[in-house]
Amino acid sequence: MERLSIFPFAIIVSLPLSLLTQYSGNFIDLANSGFYDGIHFHRCVPDFICQFGCPYAKSPKSSKCGCGNAPPNTTFQGCDNKPYKRTADGGIPDEVGADNQKITNDRATLAMANTGAPQSGGSQFFINLRHNKFLDWFDKSSPSSHPVFGKVTEGFDIVEKISKVPTHNESPKEPIEMLSIRIS
Repeated sequence: MERLSIFPFAIIVSLPLSLLTQYSGNFIDLANSGFYDGIHFHRCVPDFICQFGCPYAKSPKSSKCGCGNAPPNTTFQGCDNKPYKRTADGGIPDEVGADNQKITNDRATLAMANTGAPQSGGSQFFINLRHNKFLDWFDKSSPSSHPVFGKVTEGFDIVEKISKVPTHNESPKEPIEMLSIRIS
C-alpha cells in the first residue's frame, strides 16, 4: 500500500501496478521526486470530486491553477520496467483500451485528470466522491475519458471533509496543502 500524507492526516491508497503500468509509474515517479510536495487542492466539488496535482497550485490563488502538468519532455519508468517520455506539455501516453483496464470511476478511486485531448493527462488526478460512471473511458454516454489508477483504502473520511470546505469557483477559500506524497 502507498501512503499519501495530508498533515496531520494520512490517506492510504492502493495502485493496481500491473494494470495501468504507465499511469502508476508516472504517479510514483512524480510522488517520489517531490513534485507534489507543497501543492494545494485546487478543485473541490461535494458529492463529485477533489482534484489535485497542478504545479501552479503551489500558489493556491494562482489564476493558472488547474492548467499545469508534469515536467515536459522528461522520462519515467513504468511499472512494466519500460521507459516512457512525457510530451512537450508534460502529458503521458494514454493507457486505455484493454479489457483489464476497465476500472470504473467508483467512489474513492483515483483517476487521471485530462483535457480530453490525447496524451493530456500527466500530473493532475482526482478522487471520486461517488460513482461517476460517465467519466469512464469505456462509457460512451459522454466524451469524458478518465482512467482509474488507484483507490483510497484508508482515510476516505478525510477526502470527504476536504470536499466540503467552503469554496469559490470550486477552489477552496482556505488553502489545503499536500505536504508530501511518497510511495513505498
